[in-house]
Amino acid sequence: MIRRRVTVLGSTGSVGSSTLDLMDQAEAAGTGAFEVEALTGGANIARLAEQARRWKPKLAVTADPARLDELRQALAGTGVEAAAGEGAVIEAAARPVDWVMAAIVGAAGLRSAWAAADTGATLALANKESLVCCGPALLERVRRAGGSVIPVDSEHSAIFQVFPHHAPHQVRKLVLTASGGPFRGMPRESLADITPEQAVAHPNWSMGAKISVDSATMANKGLEAIEAAYLFDMPADRIDVVVHPESIIHSLVEYVDGSTLAQLGPPDMKTPIACALAWPERIAWPAPRLDLPALGRLTFEAPDEAQFPALGLARQALRAGGSAPIVFNAANEVAALAFLDRRLGFLNIAAVVADTLSRVTASGVDSGSRNACDAALAVDAQARREAESIVRGLAAAA
Repeated sequence: MIRRRVTVLGSTGSVGSSTLDLMDQAEAAGTGAFEVEALTGGANIARLAEQARRWKPKLAVTADPARLDELRQALAGTGVEAAAGEGAVIEAAARPVDWVMAAIVGAAGLRSAWAAADTGATLALANKESLVCCGPALLERVRRAGGSVIPVDSEHSAIFQVFPHHAPHQVRKLVLTASGGPFRGMPRESLADITPEQAVAHPNWSMGAKISVDSATMANKGLEAIEAAYLFDMPADRIDVVVHPESIIHSLVEYVDGSTLAQLGPPDMKTPIACALAWPERIAWPAPRLDLPALGRLTFEAPDEAQFPALGLARQALRAGGSAPIVFNAANEVAALAFLDRRLGFLNIAAVVADTLSRVTASGVDSGSRNACDAALAVDAQARREAESIVRGLAAAA
């Protein structure tokens, strides 16, 4: 029986909802018992209220201050305290618990992850930007507080499960797998007229709109390479990417003796969440089973960085070091959201990122500083302003 007192940051999103669903299934199976301290969400008040009624947290927070009255009304009579705004989200993250799921999408999730890192809890990290923008500083903050970080991205979870944490010198290379997204093999010229609806239709995974666009451009794999470099203290030239359309092997670790270990499973986000929730134990739930004979074959190919230049731009940012990864992430987020808003063409997403990287001077962020989060967010804000200016310029020229 796994027992945890938990907070879920971003509970109404895809990963947050999956986390609560998994907890529900584990309780029904008699393998888990959970007390929820706090839930935070965005504008989906109906879902947040439904989750709060089910789990009875001490605190439910909407990030939107204008929705506070709506949340209070939805929770009337439940005994659950309602709060709103960024400060309330950070306060929720800072509450003492055993385990925190950090699943707020985008740079908006950085401050709350930073607060949670100082509690000594196990931090289940699904927010890419926390690592990309502030990885070394965030990991050092967790270590100082006596906590731990367990990655929730399927690729990093796979590496985490087969990585020799006691002897990292035994590793020669990390290999991240990529589905290739919905446009794998499509000629580059055919991508000019891609619509947001086409880009978010991922062939294997059910994800939010922004991360689905990142998968379609392969920017997500670039972000994951940056994350892996920080999480596993691995230089860029020892991190590879291979396209694996079936999404069954989630990543691999190559050892110095020639052995390569891989973690396999059906493409379901609840599996890496379950790993993070129970680690170092394992929790039983009605997980999908891997049927290799039914699959028949697994295929692999090298990524086409000419067709998907965002991957190469991420590698460039990682090699440049300093806060270049912050600039890459900020520019990509601005461009991806502009594409979803139909203000930018699909092929121009990477162009905006490249232009922003060339314009914004990236200085280092001191990993030992308690102000590292603020410093990272200052670079992030500068890069966003520049990227938004580039988007507007492209729109005006169209």
